[in-house]
Amino acid sequence: MQNDMSYATVGSLSTSQQSVLRNTYLLLALSMLPTIAGAFIGLSLNFAFVAQHPIMTTLGMLAVMFGLTMGITAFRNSGLGVVLLLALTFFMGVMLGPILQFALHLQNGAQLVGMAAGGTAVIFFALATVATVSKRDFSFMGKFLFIGLVLLIVASLANMFFHIPALYLTISAVAVMIFSGFILFDVSRVVNGGETNYIMATLSIYLDIYNLFVNLLQLLMALLGQRD
Repeated sequence: MQNDMSYATVGSLSTSQQSVLRNTYLLLALSMLPTIAGAFIGLSLNFAFVAQHPIMTTLGMLAVMFGLTMGITAFRNSGLGVVLLLALTFFMGVMLGPILQFALHLQNGAQLVGMAAGGTAVIFFALATVATVSKRDFSFMGKFLFIGLVLLIVASLANMFFHIPALYLTISAVAVMIFSGFILFDVSRVVNGGETNYIMATLSIYLDIYNLFVNLLQLLMALLGQRD
């Protein structure tokens, strides 16, 4: 009897995690729609203020992100959490405006955006497959990734003042590796039961994908961008 109960418990946990993973992927796919809509709107906006006041813009963007993230966390067990998540993804799409405007002014800008999107998709599906199929626990990466993220933020803030091209390239390259690691880490948490809320899981993975795309695009523009 004890063994039967043990098998039932393991089975229910496995089914539960499959459900969380499935709902996460569905919501993640849905979240791309407001992101794309926001990006199209961002392409038509004038972001002169961003170029003139990069630090204030960054702080303002972080404030909006923090506020929406807090709201998502507070309502993660209700439909309002989904609404706030979609609002955040729309805002993040609008914030893609400046980098997309810059990219599309390059001769091969459209190709670079396509390459960045394609590369992001390939990296995500490859790492998500590794985490899902292997079922390995990648939680040991958490501390290293967090430290790397903190150093990345510090370096990015410093480069706002120093404008060193080599540091810019290094930051983008390191960011691609760090957020690739976060994809592996966050998908693994869902697979192994570390995250049981699909809204929070979607939020984490979405931010990984978003930052991976932005930094991959920056890297491609710096290395392959064809200017007039």
